[in-house]
Amino acid sequence: MATELDTCRQILSERFPSLDDDLFQYVTDILESGSDDFESGEDIFDAVGSILAEVASDEGDDNIIDICNQLLAALKCDGYNGGTEVPEKHKLLLAPVRMKELAETFDSSEAQTSSIWINKRENNTIVDQKKLQKAEAKLKAKQGKRTQDTEPINEIRGRHIDNASASQSSSKRESKLESSGSNKSRDVRIENFDLSFADRILLKDANLSLVFGRRYGLVGRNGIGKTTLIKMLSRRELFVPSHISILCVAQEVHGDETQVLQSVLECDTEREQLLKEERRLLSLTHGSSQNNDAGSDSASARLAEVYARMHEIEADKAPARASLILAGLGFSTKMQSQQTRELSGGWRMRLALARTLFSRPDLLLLDEPTNMLDLKAVLWLEKYLLNWPGTLLVVSHDRSFLDAVATDIIHVHSQRLEAYRGNHENFMKTMTEKLTNQQREYEAQQMHRQHLQAFVDRWRYNAKRASLAQSRLKALEKLPELQPVVVDPPVVLQFPDCDKLSPPILQLDEVTFYYEKGKVVLNKVSLSANQESRIALVGENGQGKTTLLKLLLGELEPVSGLKLGHRNLKIGYFSQHHVDQLGSEQSPLEVIASKFPGHHEEEYRCQLGRYGVVGDLALRPVRSLSGGQKSRVVMALMSMVRPHFLILDEPTNHLDVETIEALGTALNNYKGGVVMVTHDERLVRAVCKEVWMCSNGSVIRQDGGFDQYRKLLEDQLRDL
Repeated sequence: MATELDTCRQILSERFPSLDDDLFQYVTDILESGSDDFESGEDIFDAVGSILAEVASDEGDDNIIDICNQLLAALKCDGYNGGTEVPEKHKLLLAPVRMKELAETFDSSEAQTSSIWINKRENNTIVDQKKLQKAEAKLKAKQGKRTQDTEPINEIRGRHIDNASASQSSSKRESKLESSGSNKSRDVRIENFDLSFADRILLKDANLSLVFGRRYGLVGRNGIGKTTLIKMLSRRELFVPSHISILCVAQEVHGDETQVLQSVLECDTEREQLLKEERRLLSLTHGSSQNNDAGSDSASARLAEVYARMHEIEADKAPARASLILAGLGFSTKMQSQQTRELSGGWRMRLALARTLFSRPDLLLLDEPTNMLDLKAVLWLEKYLLNWPGTLLVVSHDRSFLDAVATDIIHVHSQRLEAYRGNHENFMKTMTEKLTNQQREYEAQQMHRQHLQAFVDRWRYNAKRASLAQSRLKALEKLPELQPVVVDPPVVLQFPDCDKLSPPILQLDEVTFYYEKGKVVLNKVSLSANQESRIALVGENGQGKTTLLKLLLGELEPVSGLKLGHRNLKIGYFSQHHVDQLGSEQSPLEVIASKFPGHHEEEYRCQLGRYGVVGDLALRPVRSLSGGQKSRVVMALMSMVRPHFLILDEPTNHLDVETIEALGTALNNYKGGVVMVTHDERLVRAVCKEVWMCSNGSVIRQDGGFDQYRKLLEDQLRDL
């Protein structure tokens, strides 16, 4: 045995020269103690392969297994001579073995049974426990150091954020590329990952591929996991190579004394560091020149390098570029010089978007970016993103925006991600054709199955046709298992019927309003609406749209002029503010019962069901619902009073495409009046008969409708 172990030691010394003494002794002890149990090179690999791979990280698994095969050959006397194979030595028995006689005479109770077939091993071990513990501690320390240097990509990676979790299967090749820093590709490929939220599985065995330079739209029903996927990517809970920079507009900017323009410029950290170093070097150079200090030359040389780098990154053009982005998102010159703490929540969200666009990350993640923008800013963002230099992944339910921006669509459906080339319009055509062909193929196979099964059932027991029946049965078994098309149930929204009121039911007559004297928001506004009205209220942010809605609601009183309303008028009001206030531990059923007590549970469930909040969804905590699902709950609440008039402030925020279409249908079938503020072009075209524009304190009817208003905005953008 000593000779075999010497050969193993020779192999280990030659192939693993960096193996330290403790680990070397540990491996040889394992080989010696398990020599009788090892039957293949894979057995040795299972015992010591992880240690050898840890020592020689550049060796692949196949090379390690080859070395383990050589160790096995040495242990079994199959020959190893400096890497050259020798003929196999066979063991010859001196006499024939009679198994029957051995079996008859074998007594399992005997303590000292000796046979070439029965090898009784002793219980004691020859591994030194102290050496073993020392070697394991050293190996653990090496692994810990490697973990600190670069986060390892485990075979199965599991993470948790809030109530969401992700698990991902990745190859060792990706791990080596990441740890070595040799991966220069800016494409993102994530394979075989699962995504769940609490106990709900959102994605299973999904694959995501993002090619650098392309713009991807992420679409799917509300609550299916789009925002969760965006969060996982932004926090790198799913593996994205470390050299790829990622930015996501996740939350509004914290307000402080920093000016708006400076807040954007600070996102370019390299430019800020260069400017800081420039100031330091200038002061150092000035002080050294006065004292005739020799350090002046080195400072001047470094200053020249700083100026060269600033010229290379076009640092002097950064303020103009930042100002252009802010102007496109609606910030006036005066607002750009304001402190961030003076901005409202909506404008801080716009500032967060401006900072992200200015930073130009390799992978830009946007979650419903149009929710915070008016139509003019949406049109500007469309044009800006068309020239985006990196990869874009955007969650949006604005079909016009996706048609203008996206080069690819990723559809989240049935716990899978399916990619389609082209914008949203092409996606809808391709998906419809695909599902139609898939259903036809399934139905054709079902008919073929029935035909084969009928033949088998008829002739199975007929002697003359039995062989034919058997061949049909084999053909039936070989048919692939096709699945029928899984179609999401249609979204149905239904506003309740209301009583007929005599017109006019809502009227403003020469109304003027201001919050501070001298700063008029609305000046001599006249507006009349009845139950047949379908009015779209448009205009840039800050032009008084929300103020006008509050005057119609009666939440604000005119400074001058009259606000008239029918004495029996009931108004339903939808606001994003109401959606944000729903975040609680209560379920939708409990929320509606607390606000409108005195009804049976069936009535509450029926009301929620009109807006797609059905089954288990009505019993979940509101905080676990998606933004679109919360919006449906608010719609159910506002229509409990059977309103005669609906005032909707950005109702499409967070709603998926199918729900927006259902909202348009519901509003067309509604018997009451509608005034709506929205930037969703398709909804306005589908529902509204009038377009009223708020601008410079006045509210005027836009002749030419929405087409004329869009043309007006496009002309303004050309002048930017």
